[in-house]
Amino acid sequence: MNERDEFLVGGMVPVRCDCGNRVLVKKNSPQHTSVQWLADTSSCPELCGPRSAFVPTCLRLRDSIEKAVRDGTLEVADG
Repeated sequence: MNERDEFLVGGMVPVRCDCGNRVLVKKNSPQHTSVQWLADTSSCPELCGPRSAFVPTCLRLRDSIEKAVRDGTLEVADG
């Protein structure tokens, strides 16, 4: 893996959202999460659904990431 690819995807772990989307995630600290979508975000019901103007993020994805940390499948680099 070259330096650019390592910067972009190094340490990222696949996480499946409860809505069915799959993303790559890296937790650099408890507060900092990097997310790379593997599919078009238009398939996310929270980001593109009828309430999308009121929802700045996919809450189901956030919950899925937090669950992956609790389960130990996603490590927090700084903690």
